[in-house]
This record gives sequence, structure tokens and C-alpha cells, in this order.
Amino acid sequence: MHDTIEDTETTADELTGLFGPEVTSVVLEVTDDKSLEKQVRKQRQVEHAPHISNEAKLVKLADKICNLRDILASPPADWSAERKQEYFDWAAKVVAGVRSAHPGLAAVFDGLLGRRAELC
Repeated sequence: MHDTIEDTETTADELTGLFGPEVTSVVLEVTDDKSLEKQVRKQRQVEHAPHISNEAKLVKLADKICNLRDILASPPADWSAERKQEYFDWAAKVVAGVRSAHPGLAAVFDGLLGRRAELC
């Protein structure tokens, strides 16, 4: 649900009506501005991550864990080993800003990050 606004036509008002203002607030905190270029969005995630709420940090951390697991288990067919490595490196920069939200999840992320050699 965290990508709902950026990946669909769903509005914040619709989310609020269905899930309330607290959930919508967290979703908005982790929503990228798709009008920006991809590299700008990625850099903004790194810069913004330390300043989001604890709830949003948990979502961001869980999302990065899920993404690393997906890349390790079933990477996109058109992704080179270099692109996968670059994603892992970038995810580590994002997680550096949110890891304090949950040390246990941060350890899970670190374990996955340690498996980057499997990407080649």
C-alpha cells in the first residue's frame, strides 16, 4: 500500500476515507514525486529518510528488505549484475537513515546486503 499514490491514480483523500489520516500520512511520507527524474527521486529518498516519522521509517526499512529479497530470489530479467549491485548500494544509503527505527529489521537488511556477492 505504501506505493499506492505514486503507482496508481489513487488520491490521498481516497486513502484517508478508507484507512484514516494516520495511514495516509505515512503513505505520503514515503511517496516519491514521480514528476522528478529517477536519479533525483532516488537521491531525495536518501536525504529524506532520516527525517520521516518512525512509522514511515519502518515502512521504508521493510520495503528495502523486500526489494533485496526479490532481487536475490528473482531479479528482473533485464537487470545486469552491475545494476543489481547499484540497487543494493543505493538501498544501503536509504536504510542508513532509517535503521534506528528497528534494530532487528536493520540486522535482517544487513544480512541481505551481505549476500550481494550472489548477484554476479
